[in-house]
Amino acid sequence: MHRNRRFRDEIINEEIMKTAYRLMMIVVLAAVVMGCRDRAAEKRIAELESRLAQIENKSAAPTTATPAATTTATVPEEKPEGPLPVAEFEKLEHDFGTVNEGQKVTYDYKFKNTGQAPMIIQTAQPSCGCTVPTWSKEPVPVGGSGFVRAEFDTNGKSGIQNKTITVTANTWPKVTTLRFKAMVTPKATGANGPVK
Repeated sequence: MHRNRRFRDEIINEEIMKTAYRLMMIVVLAAVVMGCRDRAAEKRIAELESRLAQIENKSAAPTTATPAATTTATVPEEKPEGPLPVAEFEKLEHDFGTVNEGQKVTYDYKFKNTGQAPMIIQTAQPSCGCTVPTWSKEPVPVGGSGFVRAEFDTNGKSGIQNKTITVTANTWPKVTTLRFKAMVTPKATGANGPVK
């Protein structure tokens, strides 16, 4: 009877964590869509992403109640068995330098698959809607090269901008974070109407 209650409580806790995760994803997506032009919103997005990562780490390792004495807590993820690809990026960070507001700037993060299996990029997720990533869609063979392209639209941006692209692939670890920064010079306000 006591075991059944504990098992039921653990299932309920797991469902609560799943619901909290879904709500956090909705909040993060809403913040990205609505707040991309606002520095304060971008800071809040970064805070929410950090909190989401914490929640994901906690919910990724649910504990289970079993009568076996040798049960240990599961690890969030384990390295898969067998040969794996390895993405060796030339650079993980890029500085666009000073750019004028309204410019679209691009950079290709180039990598080589130095692993033992073909590499497949599943997603490349930007930290803001002002960044559009594209990437090698075909599997990158062992010894082959690929890219992740970042296109940053500076329209509506000013000052120092720090952005990320989170790349998920069949590598270990699965996630690689690419970063870039730019100093965006605002447009002249005289020709554009009144100052906001």
